[in-house]
Amino acid sequence: MMIHLTVTSVFVDDQSKALDFYTGLLGFVPKNDIPLGGDDRWLTVVSPAAPDGVELLLEPSSHPAVGPYKAALVEDGIPAASFGVDDLAAEYERLTALGVRFVQPPTDMGPVIVATLDDTCGNLIQLAQHQG
Repeated sequence: MMIHLTVTSVFVDDQSKALDFYTGLLGFVPKNDIPLGGDDRWLTVVSPAAPDGVELLLEPSSHPAVGPYKAALVEDGIPAASFGVDDLAAEYERLTALGVRFVQPPTDMGPVIVATLDDTCGNLIQLAQHQG
């Protein structure tokens, strides 16, 4: 038996806004939307290329430790997550045209080209294209 990744998460300020951003702009598709009581939901999205693959949980930021943690990451320019893309230049152009704000344009880092965007929900997200 081997351990494998099934769910990873990113803390978001507003789950509905995050769902719109991650599906409408980044291109993920909804997987699970389960009410947890109050306004919180078990809300996951997946890549359309791997609908049974790793789920990204759009997790509520309500825990008191999350706000300072997220703010420190953003202040230091540290992405909360990294997503792979096949053609970073094309994704950068597509997303920029849709109004997505990048805090780092495509940058050659040797084995990868990376760019970092603001997900509008309190996080920086890195897009990465492997070279070679």
